[in-house]
Amino acid sequence: MPGGAGLIAAAVTALVAALLLLRQEDSGSGAGSREPPARLLWAEEVNNPCSRGEDGPSFNNPSMAETLPNLQEDFRMQNKSVFILGASGETGKVLVKEILEQSLFSKVTLIGRRKLTFEEEAYKNVNQEVVDFEKLDDYASAFQGHDVGFCCLGTTKKKAGAEGFVRVDRDYVLKSAELAKAGGCKHFNLLSSQGADRSSSFLYLQIKGEVEAKVEELEFDRYSIFRPGVLLCDRQESRPSEWLIRKFFGSLPESWARPYSVPVVTVVRAMLNNAVRPSDKKMELLDNKAIYALGKAHDTLKP
Repeated sequence: MPGGAGLIAAAVTALVAALLLLRQEDSGSGAGSREPPARLLWAEEVNNPCSRGEDGPSFNNPSMAETLPNLQEDFRMQNKSVFILGASGETGKVLVKEILEQSLFSKVTLIGRRKLTFEEEAYKNVNQEVVDFEKLDDYASAFQGHDVGFCCLGTTKKKAGAEGFVRVDRDYVLKSAELAKAGGCKHFNLLSSQGADRSSSFLYLQIKGEVEAKVEELEFDRYSIFRPGVLLCDRQESRPSEWLIRKFFGSLPESWARPYSVPVVTVVRAMLNNAVRPSDKKMELLDNKAIYALGKAHDTLKP
C-alpha cells in the first residue's frame, strides 16, 4: 500500500488532470487545439524564481522580512501614484484593499469600464476613471501621471467568447500599457499565468505569452510579470468543479500545495513587496515559487 504522501500525490495528479479538462472545456482553441480557462492558473514547479537563465533573487530568507518595513517607509516617502486595471476582479479587489491598508501611494486610481461602489471609509479618496476599452485612445488622460501601474485585467471564453478573450487579455492590456508608457508610467506590473508561452498550442497560454512579450517591447523602466498557480480565493463566479479544486488545494499542508497553488492575498502582497524593493532589472519574471516566497515575507512581520 502506498504511503500518505503517495496517496496525496496521486490525488493531486487526478485533480490536475481534472483542471486541465476544465481548461479545455471552457476556453476554446487556437490552430485546432484546446486551451485552458482564463481564471484557474496552473504553475509548473521550477527552481529558479526568474527566467532567461538569470540568477533570481532569494526571497525566502529573513533579510527580506527584516528590511520590508524600511523599504515600505522609504517608498511612501516618494509620494508615488498608482493605477490599477481590473480592480473588480478577484485579484484586483484584494490588490486595492492591500494598497490602501499599507498606504504605499499618495494617489490611487482605478481604471475600468464602470465605476465601482465602495462603502468603507478607506476608499473615499480613491480616484476612478471610467473608460471605453474599445476606444482607449479617447481616454489617454486616464493613464497620465502615474508612477506605477498594476494590470489584473482578464476574462474567460465562457463570459466573452474566444474573440472577446483575445481582445481583453491581449489587445486591451497592450493598449493600456502603451498609454501608460506614454503617460509617464515607470514600473508596469502584469498579472499573467504560469506556462504563458506565445508558441503554445493552447490559445490561452499563447495569448498570455504574446502580451508579455509585446509589453516588454515598450521598454518600461521596470517591467514585472507575475505567473501564479491555481489562485485560492472565494470566487464569486464559481462552478462546483472549480470550487472543489480550490478547496482541495486549500486543505493541503502548505508544503504540498505550494508548487501548485497560491492564495490571492499572497500574490497581491508579492506584487507590492516587489514594487517597494529597489531593482536595476528592466524585466522581472516571478513564477509561483517566487511569488509564494516574496508574498509570505509579509506574514513574518505579524506578531
